[in-house]
Amino acid sequence: MFKKIIFTCLFLFIAVMGQTNAPIMTASVAMAHQQSYADLVEKLTPSVVNIRTVQEVENEAARIPFEQFDLPPNSPFKDFFDQFNKQDRKGGKQKASSLGSGFIIDKKGVVVTNNHVVEGAIDITVVLYNNKSYPAKVVGADARTDIAVLQIESDDEFKAVPFGDSDKSRVGDHVLAIGNPLGLGGSVTAGIVSARGRDINAGPYDNFIQTDASINRGNSGGPLFNLKGEVIGINTAIFSQTGGSIGIGFSIPAKQAVQTIKQLREFGTTRRGWLGVTIQMVSDEIAESLGLDEAKGALVSTVHPKGPSEKAGVEVGDIILEFDGQAIATSRHLPRIVANTDVGKDVAVVVWRQGKKTTLRVTLGELEKADIDGNNANESKNNDNDSHKTATEIPDLGLYVAPLNQELADDFGFTMQQSGLVIVDIADKSSANERGVEVGMLIMEVNQQPTKSIKDLQRIVLQAKKEGRQTVLLLIYTSDGTRFIPLKILQ
Repeated sequence: MFKKIIFTCLFLFIAVMGQTNAPIMTASVAMAHQQSYADLVEKLTPSVVNIRTVQEVENEAARIPFEQFDLPPNSPFKDFFDQFNKQDRKGGKQKASSLGSGFIIDKKGVVVTNNHVVEGAIDITVVLYNNKSYPAKVVGADARTDIAVLQIESDDEFKAVPFGDSDKSRVGDHVLAIGNPLGLGGSVTAGIVSARGRDINAGPYDNFIQTDASINRGNSGGPLFNLKGEVIGINTAIFSQTGGSIGIGFSIPAKQAVQTIKQLREFGTTRRGWLGVTIQMVSDEIAESLGLDEAKGALVSTVHPKGPSEKAGVEVGDIILEFDGQAIATSRHLPRIVANTDVGKDVAVVVWRQGKKTTLRVTLGELEKADIDGNNANESKNNDNDSHKTATEIPDLGLYVAPLNQELADDFGFTMQQSGLVIVDIADKSSANERGVEVGMLIMEVNQQPTKSIKDLQRIVLQAKKEGRQTVLLLIYTSDGTRFIPLKILQ
C-alpha cells in the first residue's frame, strides 16, 4: 500500500512536469514567494504610538486604621502610625500605571485608542516609535463603543494613517496588528480576518472583526491594518483562558469607529439617534405565534413614555422589519443602525402588526439626553401565602394564574394600577420553566391581546388552537421590565 501511494504521487509529479506550461507551486514554494511585510511596517510604524497612563486608585491597605494599637507616648512607632493614618484620612489613594496602544489619524497629533486604556487617567503620555514622548489629553471618550480620542500637546507635525473601508474586508484577508503588547513597544503581528460581525456581549453595538493576528495585553487601542496600510479595525479584546493570545482577537470595525470618532472630535461626546424602545430577538416560535413567515426583525417589548416611538405610534408587540430603508435581519442590528443615524432625522419604520406590515414615521431623539431608566425595579418576592389556592389552572399552558389583587400585589411588588394575571404556580409538564417563566410574573398580554381576566386568557388560547398555532406569545412584566416569552400549547 505504501509503495502504491509513493508511485501515485510520483506519477502525478511526472504528469505535471510533462505539461511545460503548468507552473509548479507547492505550499512551501508559495510561502517562500510571499511578499515581506517589512516595507509596509516601516511605513506604518511612525503612526502607531504607545500610551502610558497613571491612575489614582484606592489603596485598601492604607485605609486600615491603627488606632486599635495602644502605643506609649514615646514609642518610636507612634510617628510612623500617625503619618500612616493621615494618609488614610486623605482617602488612601495611590498611583497605578498602565500601558496601551493607539494610532495617529491627524498630523496635528490626534490619537485614537480604547476608552478603557485612558479611563480614569490623571496623566497620559504618548510615546512614538523613536521613544520620543509627549503629554496628551482626552478630547472625548465613549464607553459604549470603547473608543477614546486624545490630543498630543505639541506643535510638532506627526505622521497619520488613514481609515479603510472595513466593510470590504473579507474573511481570509491578510492583516497586521501593531502595538505595545506587554510593554514591548512597536511589536508587529500578522494574521488574517477570521470572522466578521462577531457579538461578544461587550455592548449594544457589538460588530467585531475577529482576527488570529496575536493580540495581547497592551495591544488595546492599537490599529489593525489591511495590506494597503489602512486602518480597518481598533484592537480591543481577546478571548483567552490564560490572559495571553490564543489566536482569537477582536477589533472594532473602522466604519463603526469613524462616526464615533468624528462626534468625539467635534463635540467631546457622542450624539446617537434614539428610538425609545426596548427590543428582543424574534425566535422561530415568536414568529410563528405572530403569523410572520420567518424569524427576523426586532420585537418591541417596551415603548418608553414620551419617547420618539411612542409619539410615532409604535406599540408593544410590533416587530420592526425595516428602519430608514434598511432591513433588520436580527434584533442586534437595530441598535447599531439607529445609533449611527442623525439625531432629529425623520425616518420610515416598517413594523409587523396584527398580521400585516405598517409604515410609521419616527423623528429620532438623542440617546445621550434620553432618560431610559424608567423601569420599575421592584424585586419579586416569594409566594409565602395561600393565594395560589384561589388560582385557576390553564391546562393548555401548564400554568396556574390569578387576577391581580391587593394581596398578590403586596406579595410580588406590583401596584393596583397595573392589570393582568399573576402566575402563582407552574405545572411540571409545562415548558414554562424552560422558557424562563417564574412564579410571581404578571401576564399582561397573550398574542398581543390584553388579559385582564381568566376568561380573556382562556378565549385567546382557544382561538390560537383553532388557528392551528403551536405557541402563544406572552407579554410578561418582571422586575426588569416587560419582555415577550413564547410558550408551547400542550397537546
